[in-house]
Amino acid sequence: MEQANKAFVSRGVERLVTGVPTSDGAGVKLTRVLTQQLQQRLDPFLMLDAFGTDQREDYIGGFPDHPHRGFETVTYMIAGRMRHRDSAGNEGLLENGGVQWMTAGRGVVHSELPEQEDGRMEGFQLWLNLPARDKMRAPWYRDLKAAELPRVHSAGGVEAVVIAGASQGVQGAVQRDTTEPLYLDIVLPPGQRFSQPLEAGHNAFVYVYRGSVSVQGSKVASRQMAILDNDPLAQGVEIVAGTEEEARLLLIAGKPLREPIAQYGPFVMNTREELLQAVEDFQAGKFGAPVAQ
Repeated sequence: MEQANKAFVSRGVERLVTGVPTSDGAGVKLTRVLTQQLQQRLDPFLMLDAFGTDQREDYIGGFPDHPHRGFETVTYMIAGRMRHRDSAGNEGLLENGGVQWMTAGRGVVHSELPEQEDGRMEGFQLWLNLPARDKMRAPWYRDLKAAELPRVHSAGGVEAVVIAGASQGVQGAVQRDTTEPLYLDIVLPPGQRFSQPLEAGHNAFVYVYRGSVSVQGSKVASRQMAILDNDPLAQGVEIVAGTEEEARLLLIAGKPLREPIAQYGPFVMNTREELLQAVEDFQAGKFGAPVAQ
């Protein structure tokens, strides 16, 4: 086991959160980990959904045409195959270990439908807010295959996929100047540890989806989210895997926007008036034509 870094002061766990089972799209079963009630505390993040099942009836309906405005979606597929199409003309296949990063901006209609009849489907969707000045920017989309995602490897078999931000000198696949998101998928063999610097004032959380870990002596079990405190004396976070089994977890952090959040379903703006305009624009077909399947 690696030795602890004595000079490194880690953030602690402010609160443990267990997700809420729900369904979305055409009956896809998932767990909503970051709910609307946590948006202000975990600004700039709006939502985190986790999905994982071997039962085809839990995912086969997928997510038919639906709109978004005012934020970004980051979909990370651990296992399975999902086809994306949108009204901006983008199309891509999201599969094992891949990431789909979409900026809805002023409005997009898209679909995410399974390209498998059976087998396991597992992954996450994160919603990242846009600042007021960027909410009406043009939509943007990028597909990233597993082989394109940078990785950090360290002693003891520790690995981190760097989806956004940077870790141990490795730049992630996506960077954002305003929200400065960090998005890591970390594999920790039993008893191993991982340290990550975090900017003071950035909100951060850990979501464990295999095994268990501890942060400053607080255990975080599988399928739990740990909201990290904002201790001004801490340089970042140190995460230690349990001794019995491998742990896998997401570490996500970002710079808060500190702007009003007004949400109505798939629209996230700053005011009620902007939400009403979003609904009106969608109904008027200003998000583009429905996606051809």
